[in-house]
Amino acid sequence: MRKAMMIPMLAALAVPVLLAGTAAAQAPHTHEHSFAEAGKWAKVFDDPGRDAWQKPHAVIQTLGLKPDAIVADIGSGTGYFAVRLAHRVPKGKVYGVDTEPDMVKYLAERAVREGLKNVIAVRAAAGDARLPEKADLIIMVDVFHHITDRDNYFRKLRDSLKPGGRLAVIDYRMDSPDGPPKSARLMPDQVKAELRRAGYTPAGEHGFLPKQYFLVFQSAQH
Repeated sequence: MRKAMMIPMLAALAVPVLLAGTAAAQAPHTHEHSFAEAGKWAKVFDDPGRDAWQKPHAVIQTLGLKPDAIVADIGSGTGYFAVRLAHRVPKGKVYGVDTEPDMVKYLAERAVREGLKNVIAVRAAAGDARLPEKADLIIMVDVFHHITDRDNYFRKLRDSLKPGGRLAVIDYRMDSPDGPPKSARLMPDQVKAELRRAGYTPAGEHGFLPKQYFLVFQSAQH
């Protein structure tokens, strides 16, 4: 794995920002948008009203993470899930991974403001997550449909999971009133088929989210 590089502009922050690779930011009501100006997007991503349907605490509780778990939130945006995960794994680490530089900067600064020393903001490039270390859990919320060449992407991503590690995919259902255009959405069966081709096996499916499906996978090699 290629060694990650520090971004000089943010090297002085208490929370390091690493250069790595992944997918687009979480976008509860958007598709094919620029995610610059993170401060403005934070009003969308971190709107308190989102909690009612996103149910972040129920999602995290369902995942049953240990306090020392290593978690990667791919497409972390402004940190909606990353900061919540950080409280769940106080002895572990949460890598908040995003392609948009302003989102990465925003999350790094947010982690400092909120005293979350276990949150590490990661600058991403499309096509390869290249996480700094192997994770117990990789979570993608409203990100799967953004990724191109998913077969290759997820084959590579398997190398970023520890033995027994899991991949959680949360994305919009076809009948959701919010989210990307229906032409950009994927049925759960398609997600399962694609990940099966990429070397994953289903490890769980949860139906309590009103707008999204919630699927969990493990690497077939582990």
